[in-house]
Amino acid sequence: MSTVQDSSRAGAPTGVALPIGPRTAAVLVLASLAGLMMLCWPLLLEAQPGERVEPPFLFLFLLPLVVVVVLAEMGEGGMDSRVLAVLGVLSAVNAVMRGLGAGTAGIELVFFLLVLGGRVFGAGFGFVLGCTSLFASALLTAGVGPWLPFQMICSAWVGMGAGLLPRRVGGRAEIAMLVAYAVVASYLFGLLMNLSFWPFALGIVVPGHEGSLSYVAGAPVLDNAHRFLVYTLLTSTGGWDTGRAVTTGIAIVVLGPAILTTLRRAARRAVVRPG
Repeated sequence: MSTVQDSSRAGAPTGVALPIGPRTAAVLVLASLAGLMMLCWPLLLEAQPGERVEPPFLFLFLLPLVVVVVLAEMGEGGMDSRVLAVLGVLSAVNAVMRGLGAGTAGIELVFFLLVLGGRVFGAGFGFVLGCTSLFASALLTAGVGPWLPFQMICSAWVGMGAGLLPRRVGGRAEIAMLVAYAVVASYLFGLLMNLSFWPFALGIVVPGHEGSLSYVAGAPVLDNAHRFLVYTLLTSTGGWDTGRAVTTGIAIVVLGPAILTTLRRAARRAVVRPG
C-alpha cells in the first residue's frame, strides 16, 4: 500500500517533499567533498615556487560518476518515476531560461528556479537539479567544456543549500529568507567559479595594486587566498556576481510565491511513500 505525502496547505511549508535517508546523505557529503577537493586543491598543494602545476583531471572524470551514484541512491530512497518527471521538466525549463540570459552582464535566469525547486523537494533533489540543469543547458547552448563540471557542482550546492533552509518559515518571511539565501549563493557561486580557473590565469596585474594577483605555487595558503579574494573583488563581485544576485532576488520576489504554490501542489501528487 502507498500513501501520498500531504501538507495542510499548498503554500505552507510543513516539511521536505522528498526527504533523504542516511545513506543518500552520506553520498551527498562525499560528492560535496569531492567537489571541494576539485576546486580547492591549488591552495593546499605543496610545490616549489615556479614549479609547473598540473590540475588533477581525475576529478573532472569522477564527477559524472558521482552524480549517477547520487541519482541511484535517491531512487532507492523514494524518487520514483513521477519525481523524475518533475526533475526532467524543471531541468529542461532551467536549460531554456539559462540560454535566454546566457550570463550577459550577470543576468542569470536559472538560479531562482533552482532555489525554489530545492526549497520544495529538499536538499537531495536540489543537488541533482543543479547538476542536470547545467548539463542540459550546456548541451543546448554548446557550452560543454572543462568549466562544465565546476558549474555543475557549484549549482548543485546552490540547490542543496536551498533544501537545507529552515522548514517552518512561510509567507513573506519565507520569500525574504529565499531572497537573502539567493543573494549569498550568487556571490559564492561566482567566487567558487573564479577559483576553478584562477590558478591558471597567469600574469594578472591590476593597476594601482602592487604585485601580481596570480596564483603562486608553493606560496603560503593565506597569501594565495588573499590574492584570490582581491582578484575576485576586482573582477567579478561588483559586476557579474551582483547582476546574478539582483536578477535572482527580483525573480524570487515577483514569481516566487506562485511557483512555490505550483511546485508544492506537484509535490503532493508526485511524492509517494511506501506505507
